[in-house]
Amino acid sequence: MHPMLNIAIRAARKAGNHIAKSYETPNAIEASQKGSNDFVTNVDHEAEALIIDIIRKSYPKHTIITEESGEHLGEDNDVQWVIDPLDGTTNFIKRLPHFSVSIAVRMKGRTEVAVVYDPMRNELFTATRGQGAQLNGYRLRGSNARDLDGTVLATGFPFKAKQHSVPYINVLGKLFERCADFRRTGSAALDLAYVAAGRVDGFFEIGLKPWDFLGGELLVRESGCIVTDFVGGHNYITSGNIVAGSPRVVKDILSEMREELTEALKR
Repeated sequence: MHPMLNIAIRAARKAGNHIAKSYETPNAIEASQKGSNDFVTNVDHEAEALIIDIIRKSYPKHTIITEESGEHLGEDNDVQWVIDPLDGTTNFIKRLPHFSVSIAVRMKGRTEVAVVYDPMRNELFTATRGQGAQLNGYRLRGSNARDLDGTVLATGFPFKAKQHSVPYINVLGKLFERCADFRRTGSAALDLAYVAAGRVDGFFEIGLKPWDFLGGELLVRESGCIVTDFVGGHNYITSGNIVAGSPRVVKDILSEMREELTEALKR
C-alpha cells in the first residue's frame, strides 16, 4: 500500500469515527452560517483538526489545504493534502445520515492518492494513481452504460450560485427526458465515489471546490470512467464545473448540455 494512502485512511477513519459519534449527540452540535446557504459546525472543525494532526505527525513538511481553515503551508509545497473533513454538512445538521470525509494527496499538481470515507455505512473508498479504485478492499469498476437510456444520474443543485439556476434546470430537464432517473444526495464526494462503484451512471455539478471533488475524481478515473468540464476539457480544477461517468455517458451529457450553457459555464 502507498505509505500516504495508509496515513490518509487512518486520518479519514479517525475523523469519520468522531463525526459518527457526534451524530449520536445532536445537542452538542453547534452550527453557524459561513456564507449564503453554506453552513459549518464545530464537528467540521474538530474532524479537520484530527486529520491535520495525523498528517503532521507523519509528514510535517507537507502543505495541507482544507475547506474550513484554508492553506497550511509546509516547507514542501510539491505535496499537498486537500481535505474536506465533512462533505455534506447540511445533511449532518439535518440528521440525514449521508456525508463523508474526503482526502486527496497531490504531488506536483497530480492526484496520487484518494480516500472518501462514509462513516455511517463504514464504506471506505480508496484509490492510488495507476492501481485502481477499491471499496473496503474490493476492486471497483464504473458503469459500462453505452448511452443515457436507462441510466441513473447524480447531481447537486447550485445552491451557492443561484445565478446559474435557469441553465441548470434546463440541462436537468433535457437529461431527464433521456435518462431513467436522478439522485440528489448532498455529498459530491460520495456522488463521485458512487460513479466509481457503478451505483450511479454519471454525475454533473456546477461550481464545486477542489476539496469537494479531488478525492472522488481519482476514484472515478481509477474505476475506468472519465471526468471533464462542461465543454469536454480539463478546466474543472479551476471552474469546479464537473461531469463524470463512462466515456459514452459523459459524451451524451455534454451533447445535451451544449445548447443550454451560458458563457460563464463554458469556462
